[in-house]
Amino acid sequence: MSLDPDPVEADRVTPDDEQEHDDEHESVGIFTPADDLGEPGEPFSRRNPFYIGFVGALGALLAWFLFQAVVGIGSVLLLVVVALFLAAGLNPAVEFFERHGLRRSWSVGVVIVAALGAVALFVVAIVPVITDQVASLTANVPGWLDQLQENQKVRDLNDEYGIIKKIEDYVADGDFISGLFGGALGLGLQVLSVLFNAFIVIVLTLYFLASLEITKNAFYDLAPASRRERVTKLGDRVIRNIGGYVSGAFIVALTAGLSSLVLLVVVGLGEYAVALAFVVALLDVIPMIGATIGAVIVTAIAFATDLRTGIICAIFFLVYQQVENYVIYPRVMKRSVDVPGAVTVIAALVGAALLGVVGALLAIPTAAAVLLILREVVVKRQDQR
Repeated sequence: MSLDPDPVEADRVTPDDEQEHDDEHESVGIFTPADDLGEPGEPFSRRNPFYIGFVGALGALLAWFLFQAVVGIGSVLLLVVVALFLAAGLNPAVEFFERHGLRRSWSVGVVIVAALGAVALFVVAIVPVITDQVASLTANVPGWLDQLQENQKVRDLNDEYGIIKKIEDYVADGDFISGLFGGALGLGLQVLSVLFNAFIVIVLTLYFLASLEITKNAFYDLAPASRRERVTKLGDRVIRNIGGYVSGAFIVALTAGLSSLVLLVVVGLGEYAVALAFVVALLDVIPMIGATIGAVIVTAIAFATDLRTGIICAIFFLVYQQVENYVIYPRVMKRSVDVPGAVTVIAALVGAALLGVVGALLAIPTAAAVLLILREVVVKRQDQR
């Protein structure tokens, strides 16, 4: 006779066992579905003043936090934007090599090597010449100030206010450049900051140029599938416009610099020709006022050396700016940006007020992109109504 319990009897649960099990669950705070917990109340009203005020306050605090974060990293974002524009400017050269049979990776490599080679050549060959010529200009400023004293009106002003003497002492002291940056230490920090920012921009430009297609497609994928094709076409058009503008601005500035170099050598200012031509080319990139500032600087130095040379330079720049504004610039930019004159002026002023010189440089292609989107999206949507 087996003493083992019957398996059926062992698995059978009696009513007393169920009650004991329920009492155990209730004792530890576990509720069974059979427990009556009441009916759910109505959802919290979103029109409740407390709810509106609380959520609105959270939104305002979040917006302020994001604003402060953007302001805090504003300088970094500016470097990123500049690098993106430079990458877009070099992209037409990459596409040129692609059209001639090179793969994009090889095309990017060729353009990067060429760009870095041009920068290295400029640093090695041009920067020492510019430095020497700037030092020569600085050494000659006191002599030009002495020549100004030969004018009776200038002498009267100098006798009353001592302006010429103060300027001469300030320039001859040799510390006027470092004084602009807060002394020798400030000048050194400014130079290091410029070099560091230039290095960051170059590195970011290379990365953006190498991954431009991947970056574009990643942004395009964020658009709904029904509109992705149109967003892709508009985005590619904007990037082509930016690239065309950057390339065109470089060509226009190079033309201005080379023509100024030839003029200065011909009129007898070869001692400062390279430095002044570089200043003209650099300032010519700035819309509206850049070319005028460069012309005024060169003409003032020419007048300080010789009256006839100053008159020749003034006439040359007056004529050249008309040729640049009505012949060179429209021909170079006609395929990249199509911005009315009034919009160009307003965009340049707003960009300069927001971001200084960099804002003025980026204003025109940005305005062209905004006008393209307005014309292709907003206007066409309004026409369909």
